[in-house]
Amino acid sequence: MFSFLLSTARSFSTSAVANFPKLKTHSGAKKRWRAIASGKFKRHGMCQAHANHSHKNVSKRPARKNNLAQTTYSSQSQTVTLKRLLPYA
Repeated sequence: MFSFLLSTARSFSTSAVANFPKLKTHSGAKKRWRAIASGKFKRHGMCQAHANHSHKNVSKRPARKNNLAQTTYSSQSQTVTLKRLLPYA
């Protein structure tokens, strides 16, 4: 009886190629970075452009605060790391 069930079970694989395990996306990176068309990554989100924007603001000049609020893009070394952390971006 069980052999009948096994023989009639439908195969869900549509290709003959072995399906390798899916790559996991780094949850911290996906909350902070977005891929752009040039292949680089853009840091997005409110107050996430640069570090040190949200605390100890008394000693920072207003111009420095404005510069920390600007959107930033990944450097060459960051791009290599982010491509590994965000495989489907």
